[in-house]
Amino acid sequence: METFRTEVHVPPGSKVEFELHYQEMMQRKLGVYQHTLHLQPGRLVPLLQVDVYIFEPKGIKFVTASNTLGEQFADLTKITHTKDKAHIVFRPTLQQQRKCENCTESAVDGVFTVNYDVDRESNAGELQVSDGHFVQFFAPSDLSPLSKNIVFVIDVSGSMWGLKMKQTVEAMKAILDDLSMDDYFSIIDFNHNARCWSEDLVQASSIQVDEAKKYVQSIRPNGGTNINEALLKAVQILVRASNQGLIDPRSVSMIILVSDGDPTVGEIKLSTIQKNVKRVMREEFSLFSLGIGFDVDFDFLERIAMDNRGIAQRIYANHDAAEQLKAFYSQVSSPLLRTITINLPENAVNNVTQNRFDKFFSGSELIVAGKLQPSDLTTLQSFTTTEADIRELDSVLGTHQHSFSGFARQMWAYITVNQLLAERSLAPTASKKRRITQRIVALALEHQFVTPFTAMLVEGHDQGRAERLILKEYCSTTVTYSIVHLPHPFDFIAVDSDPHFIIHLPKSNMDICFNIDSRPGHILNLISDPGTGVTINGQLVGSKKMKNNKIQTYFGTISIYSKTDSVQVIVGTDRINLMEGRNNHSFSWGATVELISVMVVLHRVWKKHPVQVDFLGIYMSSDNKYSTQVHGLIGQFAKEPKVKVYGVHEGADPKKKKATMEVKGNKLAVTRGWQKDFRRDKKRGSDVYCWFIHNSGKGFIDGSYTSYILPQLDSFLTAI
Repeated sequence: METFRTEVHVPPGSKVEFELHYQEMMQRKLGVYQHTLHLQPGRLVPLLQVDVYIFEPKGIKFVTASNTLGEQFADLTKITHTKDKAHIVFRPTLQQQRKCENCTESAVDGVFTVNYDVDRESNAGELQVSDGHFVQFFAPSDLSPLSKNIVFVIDVSGSMWGLKMKQTVEAMKAILDDLSMDDYFSIIDFNHNARCWSEDLVQASSIQVDEAKKYVQSIRPNGGTNINEALLKAVQILVRASNQGLIDPRSVSMIILVSDGDPTVGEIKLSTIQKNVKRVMREEFSLFSLGIGFDVDFDFLERIAMDNRGIAQRIYANHDAAEQLKAFYSQVSSPLLRTITINLPENAVNNVTQNRFDKFFSGSELIVAGKLQPSDLTTLQSFTTTEADIRELDSVLGTHQHSFSGFARQMWAYITVNQLLAERSLAPTASKKRRITQRIVALALEHQFVTPFTAMLVEGHDQGRAERLILKEYCSTTVTYSIVHLPHPFDFIAVDSDPHFIIHLPKSNMDICFNIDSRPGHILNLISDPGTGVTINGQLVGSKKMKNNKIQTYFGTISIYSKTDSVQVIVGTDRINLMEGRNNHSFSWGATVELISVMVVLHRVWKKHPVQVDFLGIYMSSDNKYSTQVHGLIGQFAKEPKVKVYGVHEGADPKKKKATMEVKGNKLAVTRGWQKDFRRDKKRGSDVYCWFIHNSGKGFIDGSYTSYILPQLDSFLTAI
């Protein structure tokens, strides 16, 4: 889901060698650690070799290697394996890489996978101490699975039609077959309404499972998406069963949500849905969210899952989506423990990561890390394992070529950053988000991590010296999902919808509104300030078809360019691109960055809406400091004009009074109306009452709006 790009300029005729070093925390799932390498050289390679080295001081239980490259590569992998080390080699010759005997195209295009697990002592725990840090691994296996109470919540809206629904049905039938007689379940399918296959939990007998499979098979997607109603009904089923004493207190209760889109029916405000579900969920229930495809708001699914003791996973909408769904279910299908706490001596450790866990599933692993307190102790005792020598592991790691002696320190930092990211997504206030962001940035810079708040850049050096990767902080203030937080309250100037301009005049204590009726593709200048070297422009996009014999226009792209700093941010409805000289960075809308006091709001619409398209709104603080040369549709109002409104009288619409406005030597007929401010409520907006100026702001703005049309997104305005 993240793309990292870098550019390196190589002189003609020279040779260059690339090395990519990265660290990955291995996650144990379904009883194995899995390392995958995507091999796609795109050409025949004279020397193509993959070496995977494994070193596990406690011992390696097994190691296997497989690939999706095809039959011709099946026997080319060699594995050597001792008690604590393994070496896997994949080295196809030039001839073996060919698609056919005389082909010049490479057949190497697939995934190379290594799976292994470690030997564990009978108490199922392992404590490793290195570099002043500790890591506690906990993975018991000799336990009987707990029974489950599951409510499956399946999106059957119109957007699920076709392959998505077919694969969801296929996966659901396999999942239902996997339920045991000790399990209880129900199914809710939802579009604009939510329907229960059974209003109560039923035992997973063969008869009930067969009936449920028939029900799932009969589903036909159509209509909208009412996630709020569906989740509340799911919770009601679990609550009712619990109140009636039908749930074994030792069992595990969970809701599994499968959806491919944002809510469009009923309650559609995501924060309200999250609060509604949180309010009715009990501590013993968990919510797991599966988002299919890329139209779904995965950030929302992740927040609502984490808020209710679960996790979220993205399912790629391709040919093996059913296998992805089944694989996820396999990870949560065998709960072994509930409410686990891993303790270590308080006088020996500090800065400990999460050590209380809601559930433990078979084949997974619980990990706790922290720092050692300075002391004369030579061993560290965990309450789940035997003791560990504080210095022994460092001396062992130091003698092995393919080992990383600082792993415990980095693992502690990595786990801490991820927990802070999760904590930040649930933070109730902007100030708390800011404090958490500062902690994340500090850790990321110290430990060289790329996060949503840091960027990896390449610095070049002359005289043939090697280029080096550095980590640079590019955002030290608050970052929210699609709105950059600004001080509150504040006076603002805004452009939103199609496109409506709202100009706040603080001296006159009034808001002035006007629309610009231009064409799709036109670039309008909003701020042009040669004095500070900043220009802000917006490019218009059109609605899909005419409405009232007119194509509606919206801002589809907004550019913020600083000529002085050679920095340009181009905000689109799908991505945000940051260009610093020759360095380019691309961000999703989950990681908006604050550069100046500008707020950009993304308005998403249903992909199949017959008329509307995704568009942007831009809000600027009137506190921004510009030079005396600033101009533009918005910039000209940095110097507030004198405005007088008089002769207020009733109009044809009693809600819209008429008046005369004197401004810039012009007398304008104006109408009292309102526009929407979407800073806080992105779905519905709040009303801003203003005097509306007709004819694309003629008489209020300098000259005609056509004078503000520019050729490029980084252009400055010439004289009006």
